[in-house]
Amino acid sequence: MEKRLEMLVAFSRGMHEGKNGRELVEEYKEAIETVTPSEVMLIQHEQLKGGLSPKEMIPFVDKLMNVFHKPLEAYPWQRPGKETFIGLLMQENQGLREILDDFKGVIKAGDYNNKQPELLDFVESIEAYNEHLLKLENILFPMMEKKMERFKGLSILWALHDETREKIKRLRFEISKEDGDRSTLGNLLGNLYFKLFGLIEKQELILFPTAMEQLTREEHQSLYLQGFEYGFPYIEAPARPGDKETPGGFSFDGARGLFISETGHFDLEQLEGIFQHLPVDLTLVDENDKVAYFSKPKERIFPRSAAVIGRDVAMCHPPDSVHVVNRILESFKKGERETATFWIEMKGLFVYIQYHALRDKAGRYKGTLEITQEISGLKKLTGERRLLDWD
Repeated sequence: MEKRLEMLVAFSRGMHEGKNGRELVEEYKEAIETVTPSEVMLIQHEQLKGGLSPKEMIPFVDKLMNVFHKPLEAYPWQRPGKETFIGLLMQENQGLREILDDFKGVIKAGDYNNKQPELLDFVESIEAYNEHLLKLENILFPMMEKKMERFKGLSILWALHDETREKIKRLRFEISKEDGDRSTLGNLLGNLYFKLFGLIEKQELILFPTAMEQLTREEHQSLYLQGFEYGFPYIEAPARPGDKETPGGFSFDGARGLFISETGHFDLEQLEGIFQHLPVDLTLVDENDKVAYFSKPKERIFPRSAAVIGRDVAMCHPPDSVHVVNRILESFKKGERETATFWIEMKGLFVYIQYHALRDKAGRYKGTLEITQEISGLKKLTGERRLLDWD
């Protein structure tokens, strides 16, 4: 580790240990005054390597931001174009800023009597920001973590996101109470107001500049395309690129024995394992109404044997239900329907059956997938289980 980074990490550790802040700032002044966004990411990574958890780091992250704010704000970095993944995220942040600014007067006044509708509208507007956070967690963070191990410090931001989500939930709960404590409500609103501004600041002073420096043009384009899997809070959604610009479909890497798609890769054994462990029976019927495939989970609901492959699907059902099967297939082929569902009780089981039309990118019919699941256990579930319980 270079001397400069050692100084910044030592400063950060001193802050976490509760040492005198002024003395620490004076001691490490030279390094602090020129700290860069990328170095802040490295500091966080070193703290995690030292044994701290993301949750443990939350309380003093804002203290670090207060110290680093001036040099980070002055740091020169290439701003993204509007029609880019980072550019759209920054526009969403601006939308949230405007919502927070508009609500500032209500928070300052501190009078929340008879304002439940207005407060609920505010909560709904900030709940929409979750789509923005999901894009960070599921698109940008993984892309950056693949580039360098040091970006594992992004888990601290994720912990901050979760803390913010919990505060929003609690705020909604307090607002909905008829006899809620107004002082508690005021504290929650004020805390959440600054928490959301803090998230924006950490993104735009640390995360986004680092991403602009570290990711290639192709990687930024990939981020942009993946962003369409989520919403665009507070802004008008950009036009989705056409199929020619969008990655998709499967390929096979024979040298490595991998099936590859835009969402990942797996080998043949993993693929077989997936089908065997899904808690459903799968049967694939091709576009010519012939059985092409069936899965073999540990406990199949309806028996199947290899002899069924290539058989007309109508011959695989009791005579009195063939007309139903034919009607489903004809509707799928004509494009009149995409799904059909049934549920039956048999031998103490409650069986849920789904049929889904399979189509290629041009919308041409390619077959039907039958999914059968025994759901009597699912129907009995109540409440929640959030903790591991193997006993």
